[in-house]
Amino acid sequence: MTSFVDEFQANLELLPNILQKKYALLRDLDKSLLEILRQNEQRCEQEIEYLKQEMQSGAVTADLSRLRFSDEALDEQKHSIRIADEKVALAVQAYDLVDAHIQQLDQYLKKSEEEIRREKELAAASGSSDAKDSSGAKSGKGGESGRGRKKTRLGATAVAAAATAPVNPTSMDLDLPVDPNEPTYCVCSQVSYGEMVGCDNPECRIEWFHFGCVGLKEKPKGKWFCPDCSGKQKRRKGK
Repeated sequence: MTSFVDEFQANLELLPNILQKKYALLRDLDKSLLEILRQNEQRCEQEIEYLKQEMQSGAVTADLSRLRFSDEALDEQKHSIRIADEKVALAVQAYDLVDAHIQQLDQYLKKSEEEIRREKELAAASGSSDAKDSSGAKSGKGGESGRGRKKTRLGATAVAAAATAPVNPTSMDLDLPVDPNEPTYCVCSQVSYGEMVGCDNPECRIEWFHFGCVGLKEKPKGKWFCPDCSGKQKRRKGK
């Protein structure tokens, strides 16, 4: 992990200088393009005025198929198109360069979140095992009354989460104080936050799950069963 951070930071430190050079070249190309366009506009106006005079004097006929700009004017227009294409290519290169760094950072954050989630799952499993040894009951479970309390609480939680959840919620926990009496949910054994989904199996031992912990990005359509209940149903059908 450390080597990745060091490598990313080293590449990121070079990015401003690379972008600065590309932007400087874009400015130079833009100046050249404006100058060529100005010259071409003047040349075309002069040639149009010359053709008008020739037509009025009868030196040329008003045959539009034979009227054309000079080769110099056409070359200037072609050159301006080439410069414009170079500007577009430089802009695309700059965009792709920044986008590559963003994707690299996203990969690091995703990997970091997965490691944090696994560590919390191991810690939660260890804590649950210790609680069973000392009290003979699961931590965070209060029997039937606890199951009813969880569902009632989630109604308010889900409404608040829908109004305050970020556009792209993640499984990363916020460093906020947590009430020790707050009921826990999901395979991560954490309190409710963000968007959550309920398992449609009435006998589900967990009931509610965070979207990120079960690989969901949006609310599932129709009935949804958690991985544990889904696996049990498949095993029953296989018998």
